[in-house]
Amino acid sequence: MAEKLNLYKCEICGNIVEVVIDGAGTLICCGEEMKLLKSRSTDGMPEKHVPFVEHMGTSHVIKVGSQPHPMTNEHFIQFIEAISDDRRYLKRKYLNPDEEPEMVIKCLEEDDFEAREYCNIHGLYSNKENE
Repeated sequence: MAEKLNLYKCEICGNIVEVVIDGAGTLICCGEEMKLLKSRSTDGMPEKHVPFVEHMGTSHVIKVGSQPHPMTNEHFIQFIEAISDDRRYLKRKYLNPDEEPEMVIKCLEEDDFEAREYCNIHGLYSNKENE
């Protein structure tokens, strides 16, 4: 079953799709079943991909890793997103290779949320364990 907010990737062309509404079907691209992207919450990579949240008054800042992540044309964070625990609210920021890998959230109604990021080489990371 394709669940809301899950991400799927085509292993042939690299397309990534997000499920907007739960569905029973199988996602197909290039004639093949798409692969569900599972986020990781630990990191053995020197770049440190796991996002973390800093609370700054009424805002939250999501940063990627405890060390700066490369942001080059060849290796960069493609997007950062915040998802409320009830999965009703989503905020996403797409990044360019020359930008800092962080996102400021000023209007999220909840203090506790999942922060995810997608690295073009190493994949999907989250500050929460997969359930």
